[in-house]
Amino acid sequence: MSERDDVRLADRPEAVAVAAAAPGDGSSGAPRWASAAVPAVFVVLWSSAFVAAVFGTGAAPPLLLTFARFALAGVLLAAIALVSRSPWPRGRMLLHVVVVGLLMQAVQFGAFYTAIGAGLPGGVVALVQGFNPVLIALMAGAVLGERITRRQWMGFGVGAVGVGLAVAGELSVSVSAVLLCFVGLLGLSVGTVYQKKFTQGTDVRSSTAVHFLASAPVIGLLSLLLEDQRVSDWGSFGAALGWIVLINSVGTFLLLNMMLRKQDASRVGTLFFLTPSVTALLGWLVIGQTLNPLAIIGLALGGCGVVLAVRR
Repeated sequence: MSERDDVRLADRPEAVAVAAAAPGDGSSGAPRWASAAVPAVFVVLWSSAFVAAVFGTGAAPPLLLTFARFALAGVLLAAIALVSRSPWPRGRMLLHVVVVGLLMQAVQFGAFYTAIGAGLPGGVVALVQGFNPVLIALMAGAVLGERITRRQWMGFGVGAVGVGLAVAGELSVSVSAVLLCFVGLLGLSVGTVYQKKFTQGTDVRSSTAVHFLASAPVIGLLSLLLEDQRVSDWGSFGAALGWIVLINSVGTFLLLNMMLRKQDASRVGTLFFLTPSVTALLGWLVIGQTLNPLAIIGLALGGCGVVLAVRR
């Protein structure tokens, strides 16, 4: 696996963690049509996390939902790490892992969920998150000394225009929500580069459990200070939380593990480029969430830009 493949998969830290921790896929006897359907099912399930967040933030404050997700997913991954006897980070390495977790989990999802709770469409949030490989490449060039090619610079430009058009079309929703989206992107990207520089070699199962468990109390405290701790619809809240934790924090990563066993990481990584468009489609089908024409054009340009920027 190349260094750039590592960066692509590092965009989704939970995916790396559970994929590495998951047992064999057990799909050797699966019919060919089932194996062929796995990528499409994976993209739909991954994209559904943004729609589930809309339901969850509609029933409870966004930081409360984020705290519940971190707490449950942290316990679940800690159990996986203990059962598999994964080595846990210690000393200074533990501090580095905590910093990565606060950036990639607390900052990213705290900001993204709050933006979704403020009414920003999931497709736009997914597009901003999908711009992560571009920002990582820029940071890696400055911090890690990695070379950026002319085609990458072209992709950065096209992608930036796409993201700009998409978020400009949603400024009427909330300027603060759009800003929060970019705060979440910055947390994810800085955390990924920090992880690449300081926490190489740690076990992904135990380290990701630390990410969640370190982020949960921080988000929980912010929720206590800034939000009204009231769940208006326990049914919607429980369903959204269960989907996010079990489907988006376990199920999709088992599918990812299956694909990584059968295909090149670079090929699997391209599936994430479909997430913004599929998220926008799911948002329209499930909850009637529509995008204005400017945002749709932005989604298309943003996806093309990211493909140009990260393609080998």
